[in-house]
Amino acid sequence: AHADMDSKRDDVRAAGERWADAMNRCACVAILRGVEPEQAVSVGQALVDAGFSIIEVPLNSPDALKSIKLLASSLPENVVVGAGTVLTVAQVDAVAAAGGVLIVSPNMDEEVVRRTKALELVSVPGVCTPSEAFRALAAGADCLKAFPGEQLPPKIIKAWSAVLPKGAVVIPTGGITHENMATYWEAGARGFGIGSNIFKPGDSAETVKAKAETFVAASKHLTTPESPLKRSRLA
Repeated sequence: AHADMDSKRDDVRAAGERWADAMNRCACVAILRGVEPEQAVSVGQALVDAGFSIIEVPLNSPDALKSIKLLASSLPENVVVGAGTVLTVAQVDAVAAAGGVLIVSPNMDEEVVRRTKALELVSVPGVCTPSEAFRALAAGADCLKAFPGEQLPPKIIKAWSAVLPKGAVVIPTGGITHENMATYWEAGARGFGIGSNIFKPGDSAETVKAKAETFVAASKHLTTPESPLKRSRLA
């Protein structure tokens, strides 16, 4: 039993540390909505080759749990793989069983957040107001998915940053382009969720890699003195 507990602690540390390290390398989450298991690994490898370290498969994609299992078992260990559109506690359990460590939702459901943290996975619920943001953090969320991004321009994220606890990581998702990343970053965003601008069903791995490289290049220019995501750690 003690050995099991020790290995569980190692897993926990691995999930949290892998997420932090991945965000430090490239604070962009690739959202593969609509990806099919047959192409998941080739697309995932293309993203890794381009410099991405975080890959999310929304559960409303075809056979999403199979894609998550394939990605988690095929990509390098330092790549964080998980699910999006996670709406229920049962879905959290299913993602964990498939090997996913990242749980992303479009909404803020305390039960989903609590279950995610009970399993010691990474919790990124969707929030659209300061009230939801504070409730998510109180429930144990690791980061906040500001969604939909089109509804939350940089000036809104800046207002949130003035009141949220220091160190809260806000990840705008929806409408993110390599052109507006810097403006969001200056407003206090510390990560980005990128969906259709990086992957659409039918895209070849080569197409995805080319699009991903533009985001990686843009992310390398994002630095602020007080940033928790120190680029110097990449040295």
